Amino acid sequence: MRKLLLAAVLGILTSVTTGCIIPGYSGDPTRRVQELIYTSENQRLLLDEWERTWFLDQPDHCTPYRTHGGII
Repeated sequence: MRKLLLAAVLGILTSVTTGCIIPGYSGDPTRRVQELIYTSENQRLLLDEWERTWFLDQPDHCTPYRTHGGII
């Protein structure tokens, strides 16, 4: 019973630590910065991809006013 209680307490203490058991990024600071830059660039480009998917990046032809179109 004592070992079970000790294992439960140890499990709770290790589960509340920050981070994951398997680190998502490298331990080398230089490589970690490069990985974080790649991750942030991918998230930044996600908005462009979303606009391209829904054709929001196309020119808007619904102008609020009529244009002549001829030579004035």
